[in-house]
Amino acid sequence: MTDIKSAGPDTRRRAPMYGLVSAYLISQIGTAMSALAIPWLVLITTGSAAKTGLVGFVEMAPYVLLQATGGPLADRVGLRRTCVTGNFAAALAVASIPALHAMDALSLGALVGLVAVAGAVRGLADAATSPLVPGTAMLGEFELERAAGLYSAANRAGLLIGMPLAGVLIGATSAPTVVLIDAISFAVAAAIIAALVPPEAAPKTDPGAPLTVGGYGAQLGEGLRFLRADRLLLGLVTTVAVMNLFDQALTSVLLPVWVRARLNDPAALGFIGGAMGIGALVGVLVGAWIGSRLPRWGTYSFGSLLGASPPFAVLAFSNTLIPVLVVSVVAGIAGGVLNPIIGAVLYERIPPAMQTRVLGTIKASAWVGIPFGSLVGGGLATAIGLRATLLVMAAAMLITTLAPFAFPSWRTMNRAPVAERGAADEHDLAPSRRSDGVRPAQGPSRGGNSTVTVSPPPGCGKA
Repeated sequence: MTDIKSAGPDTRRRAPMYGLVSAYLISQIGTAMSALAIPWLVLITTGSAAKTGLVGFVEMAPYVLLQATGGPLADRVGLRRTCVTGNFAAALAVASIPALHAMDALSLGALVGLVAVAGAVRGLADAATSPLVPGTAMLGEFELERAAGLYSAANRAGLLIGMPLAGVLIGATSAPTVVLIDAISFAVAAAIIAALVPPEAAPKTDPGAPLTVGGYGAQLGEGLRFLRADRLLLGLVTTVAVMNLFDQALTSVLLPVWVRARLNDPAALGFIGGAMGIGALVGVLVGAWIGSRLPRWGTYSFGSLLGASPPFAVLAFSNTLIPVLVVSVVAGIAGGVLNPIIGAVLYERIPPAMQTRVLGTIKASAWVGIPFGSLVGGGLATAIGLRATLLVMAAAMLITTLAPFAFPSWRTMNRAPVAERGAADEHDLAPSRRSDGVRPAQGPSRGGNSTVTVSPPPGCGKA
């Protein structure tokens, strides 16, 4: 008698991974749309790059803070419950923006408060999302790089679809309408995760003693100690943190200001985002399907070199759309290859029982500069002008991306950790937890992209 399971993984067991990827795609489309709509709304109502940067700061500051501190709480409450509840709350907060605008009651203060609330609950929800990824991949028997690439591809596809659509819809309707679509996307993504991602997708952790303030701090300390002890991860986080700071300045402030000053057409903003999305999607798919055969160090090093600085440089020297679109596609391809590599490295090196707190710490550390990116971009553009700001940031990006060529620890990303690493790390870093020597699930990586992503952080299922 033929064994049905011998033909391959049970399709039903792949539903959690497909559900997580689908939720990510839907929420990314909405987030990409509001990422253009909210800055454009602030620009056309205030005309101020500095105020645009302020709104970006107050959204991302609580997001990053909750990313850093939310891991132990998410473990205690439950990963699925935290993700679903947090994203329904984000849907309510974001939906309040167009509602208040329709009533002519949306002051700058109200907008700042709502995006801060949305950022906080998204941060807590996203701290619970990344640890669900390897479990859903393991259930469906996905290979590491391929599953990481699928998840990253959803991020890039959302950018590809959402940004051009936002540009068209802002011109055809209004920015508040586009923000409302983002709110709906949060709710739909949360519902999909609630329906398709099972509790067993979450890694098993020992609940231990009641979560006191001291115990909470101790669990957060585990993530920091693990990160400090691994030079490769520390190097990845540091360089990506710098790149994320400048990327946030570009996407949230400098690019909208450039489009308004040079072209005065919101559709162009969407086209540029779409070009980035096309390139990044191609890069992610390449990384997903042949990533296991590519040399990690060389691919990451040259990909970051080609993907980081050129978008700033082309904006500094161009007043037309076509050169910006071409560079955006090329840079997107180069940068898109990076996330499956980063995701594979992280899940190879972090024991599963520590993933919630360590991945939360890594993500928050990599994104620590993002809130300040909006402030720096708005402040510099106001103080020294748009072109000078773009040139300064292009130079800083170039210097940052030379780090993999300068420090030997980066070359260890080509070497898989020894099989005993997981058990040894659990014993050394978390003596109070169960130490069973289980290796990380061979699952995927945000948020983003991967867990540490060079693109702006998303919402649910948006790790």
